[in-house]
Amino acid sequence: MTELTRCGWVSSAPEYIAYHDEEWGRPLTGDDPVFERLALEAFQSGLSWITILRKRENFRAAFSGFSIPAVAAYGEADVERLLADAGIVRNRAKIEAVVANARAALDVSLSDLIWKHADPGAPVPRTLADVPAQTPGSKALAKDLKANGFRFVGPTTAYALMQAIGLVNDHLEDCWVRGTY
Repeated sequence: MTELTRCGWVSSAPEYIAYHDEEWGRPLTGDDPVFERLALEAFQSGLSWITILRKRENFRAAFSGFSIPAVAAYGEADVERLLADAGIVRNRAKIEAVVANARAALDVSLSDLIWKHADPGAPVPRTLADVPAQTPGSKALAKDLKANGFRFVGPTTAYALMQAIGLVNDHLEDCWVRGTY
């Protein structure tokens, strides 16, 4: 059996392999699914992505399946509940940002707002060094999100979201996933 060539950031951890092969970079739409990815990217800031992947089901349970209306209705008691939940990343600023972002998402189509920043013509990266941390498009997305009341959405987090939900295809040139969608 031939080993598949994957992007260089993928380790042998089963969570990384499954995320890369089945989800990362594939086009994702819908307000709640996009909201989940936005929330997880914010929680990842400053941490390893594997930490977030391993806690993902706990995040889903703690944040009502990332239902925008449900999370938007959270109050201080919910924030305290989340701060006490050892199954997630317990960071007050990030938790409060997710709640605020759900409230902001009630006023827009989050998926449409984000997808208008798609960059299907982005250069094909040959190596990990060719993959930027942020781009003019991610700066514009971050600015647009902030103008609509979203928090914890700087250009680097915005670019990670763009990669995760397929606004750009940053699978490396020789990655087996690159041409599959």
